[in-house]
Amino acid sequence: MSRRARATKRIPRADSRYNSRTIGRFINKVMQRGKKTVSEGLVYGAFEIIQEKTKKSPTEVFEQALKNAGPMVEVKPRRVGGATLQVPMEVPSDRRQALAMRWIIAAAKARPGKSFSDRLAAELMDAAAGQGATIKKKEEVLKQAEANRAFAHYRW
Repeated sequence: MSRRARATKRIPRADSRYNSRTIGRFINKVMQRGKKTVSEGLVYGAFEIIQEKTKKSPTEVFEQALKNAGPMVEVKPRRVGGATLQVPMEVPSDRRQALAMRWIIAAAKARPGKSFSDRLAAELMDAAAGQGATIKKKEEVLKQAEANRAFAHYRW
């Protein structure tokens, strides 16, 4: 990382089917070993399952899941007088979205089931409904921030 200038933010391309940058970013997060067509197939397969089961637009369910899964506050370690304190900090919107995507994918991988598309669809529907492993992870992070609220004045 350069010490001189801030790194320029690269914006991922929008996906081909829904023309959405957030879905394009999600496809990139699902991707392993550069196999983008495989990850596109998995994500679009999950969206088709969501369409069949909920009779709603899969993009709406996806957006709702990201909104529900993203944490508002997280703790960051700060070194204060020889002690490392867990200081609660507000999460920027880009990081909130990235964490939500990461947690949804991790929870889908940990789920028992047949194909990854089925597991991803189930996790997205659960997150949109406000339940599941992703929401539990978010609540743990919020609980940790709440427990360390006494150190909030060390924010800078």
